[in-house]
Amino acid sequence: MKITFLGHASFLLEIEGTKIIVDPFISPNELASDIDVDALRADYILVTHAHQDHIVDVEKIAKNSDATVVSNFEIVTYFEKLGVSGHPMNHGGTWEFDFGKVTYTNAIHSSSFPDGTYGGNPGGFLIEGEHKNIYIAGDTALTMDMKLIPLKTTLDVAILPIGDNFTMGVDDAIIASDFLECSKIVGCHFDTFGYIEIDHDAAIKKFYDKDKDLMLLKIGEHIEL
Repeated sequence: MKITFLGHASFLLEIEGTKIIVDPFISPNELASDIDVDALRADYILVTHAHQDHIVDVEKIAKNSDATVVSNFEIVTYFEKLGVSGHPMNHGGTWEFDFGKVTYTNAIHSSSFPDGTYGGNPGGFLIEGEHKNIYIAGDTALTMDMKLIPLKTTLDVAILPIGDNFTMGVDDAIIASDFLECSKIVGCHFDTFGYIEIDHDAAIKKFYDKDKDLMLLKIGEHIEL
């Protein structure tokens, strides 16, 4: 399993030869200006919620590559009206895709499209594929629901928002990693805007002091599990 950071909360996952893009917010992100959105291809696009900084490039990438959008019912319905195929899910539901098993998990946040359309309830994704397990929390506050994840599976890595203000910050993300029983964390949702700029060295040290590994990938950088 290969995980590439595309900036903000966007990632490219490669599992069993399948390409999965999560929450594509690339073209308006000045920090991700080296990425050519027109060249991106995916088999699936996973969307955690409907805010602009998570969906702005969904339609373009989906239509360029005939990708299937996987999200809650409301988000999938919205994109189906734009001619994009989708697979609707809802909280607690699990589906076996060709690349592995996906569960749509709880998140505490808000969710509406830029035009005001209702975006359903926000969520995250638990992905079990290629004998590796990854949890993508989405935009969320710290929540006791995270304690349910290790009851289902053992995580190899968790992707958590750490920018604070709109989501969890670093301190709550450390508690979240305890709840998840996962010491390997990839940070996201930081630095893109003034409200969520963080001190990288201080954040990494806080995790290190708790015997945890916080990875702050550079845009375009990847890890392999």
